[in-house]
Amino acid sequence: MDLVIPRGGAGLIRAVVEGARVPVIETGVGNCHLYVHRDADLDVALRLLLNGKVQRPGVCNALETLLVDREIAPVFVPLAVKALRDAGVEVRGDDGAAMYAPGVRPATEEDWETEFLDLVIAVRVVDGLPGALDHIGRYGSKHSEAVATTSLDVARRFQDGVDAACVYVNASTRFTDGFEFGFGAEIGISTQKLHARGPMGLAEMVTYQYRLTGEGQIR
Repeated sequence: MDLVIPRGGAGLIRAVVEGARVPVIETGVGNCHLYVHRDADLDVALRLLLNGKVQRPGVCNALETLLVDREIAPVFVPLAVKALRDAGVEVRGDDGAAMYAPGVRPATEEDWETEFLDLVIAVRVVDGLPGALDHIGRYGSKHSEAVATTSLDVARRFQDGVDAACVYVNASTRFTDGFEFGFGAEIGISTQKLHARGPMGLAEMVTYQYRLTGEGQIR
């Protein structure tokens, strides 16, 4: 056996990574975030949020955490929480989220680390782009991250500052998929950097054999 690609829950993947004696491509675990910047189009941000969390919550590219810029939190947090609750989502939030959406269940440290794979989301109010990058750097799983913003500068800084296989600007994390990327049948979504990263198709599984024919050439 040349390679193992574990597909399943975090426990299975961790056991394979720690115990395998052959190379492993680590796939699947997706603690994915949407950061809503103060310059975001809030209608777009709401669409990304609901699609990312509700359309298919039990997959690795679903959203697990919403990060909201403090400057727009008084407006966006109530809108987001109402829309999420109307869609059947349980919302857990920090003190900042609870300030603008009373009744939000207090989020714990474990919530920020959890891939819920369910109709549950954690919400945190952050101090601008640096606060969002700090949170994602600490809790993200290097799978898929998204920003909602109308600022080209913020979009570029977010993509430069986030270490993830797929980094979206004004698009849903639900697009992280081999078939959606045009790779055909998906083998997995790698959260590593070598040898493949992100959605993998057949091409990422192909290796090489060099066949050389000469007429007596020497070096």
